[in-house]
Amino acid sequence: MILLYLVGNKSIQMAQKSISRRDFVVTSFVGTLAFTVGCSFKDAKPVVSVVKIKNDNIGYAVEKAIDLLGGINEVTMDKHRIMLKPNLVSPDPASTTKPEVIKALGLLMKKAGKEVSIGEGSAAAPGFNFANGEIFHTTKPEVLDPMQQYVFDQLGYTELAESMNIPLINLHSGDLVEVEVPDGFVFDKITVHKSLTDIDLLCSVPMMKTHVLATVTLGMKNLIGLYPGSVYCSVRSCLHTTASEKESPGIAFEILDMVKAFTPGLVVIDGSTAMEGNGPSDGDLVKTDLIIAGTNPLATDMVAAHIMGFDKTEVPTFTWAIKSGMRPSTVSEIEIRGERLEDVQQKFKKPEIVAWNDIKSWYGVNEV
Repeated sequence: MILLYLVGNKSIQMAQKSISRRDFVVTSFVGTLAFTVGCSFKDAKPVVSVVKIKNDNIGYAVEKAIDLLGGINEVTMDKHRIMLKPNLVSPDPASTTKPEVIKALGLLMKKAGKEVSIGEGSAAAPGFNFANGEIFHTTKPEVLDPMQQYVFDQLGYTELAESMNIPLINLHSGDLVEVEVPDGFVFDKITVHKSLTDIDLLCSVPMMKTHVLATVTLGMKNLIGLYPGSVYCSVRSCLHTTASEKESPGIAFEILDMVKAFTPGLVVIDGSTAMEGNGPSDGDLVKTDLIIAGTNPLATDMVAAHIMGFDKTEVPTFTWAIKSGMRPSTVSEIEIRGERLEDVQQKFKKPEIVAWNDIKSWYGVNEV
């Protein structure tokens, strides 16, 4: 297994460096992000559902999690065109969102009369931009396009999409447009696939995992896959290098810039099998048997991280989201429906955190 498809077989020994923080960035960011998420200053508690998967029936657990939020008609009210964004970092099924979760959501949404698509821009795959323990960055569509199709094929998403008559969208290339990121941490504008500007609702569907750069990879971190590789390089090496120049802690700034541009209106976390340790691809699998869902991305991610045994202060994305005005700021401000957190909490093995600047020299010199 290759750690993050970034560091090959190199072990990680260094701790994440402390990073200076710029007050002017926070000040300028507060109002815009609070408005973007649409939930920052409301009195009502955000709701997150936690459902235990029984007898390996993932589909039923997904349906129950959505029902606890008020049902599919409630969570998709006034929304018609929906994109499901799984986390397909590689063609390895042990590191990616299970098709059963996407299938259950797709069926619910189609039954409710919605137009559904599945979009992803995967990080890497052997034979394309990874070979012999070495990662290669690239912006070439002639590499990225067949790589993305290979990932879809290997993970069963091509067959799933065909059986449900749902389009698969390669977010790496094609019809790309610029969108504004008001008061962004890194960017004033970002380039994305045009399909993202045509939808009413983005549904982030990550696998519950730890992450050596971001600490955890959940609903918000999953949006890194929206940055097209044909612009920001495969494995987003160009993106992370640019963000590191802005002193992005734990890649939080590039995550939150995309959250500002395309806030998920629904997050459904695949915790059927999770990953601990040096995720997102080199960790150890943990049988958690959970589906976690919510319409507030920060709340949903905070609940999942809490279940994994992480304090909010350990996750830079949470810290900077809260500094910037996003709410909730604590798990106690969230209404939990379904399982009690104390009944499902597990203490995950933590990743060996590394800063981007400490690993970027390990790869990326070569391009395919």
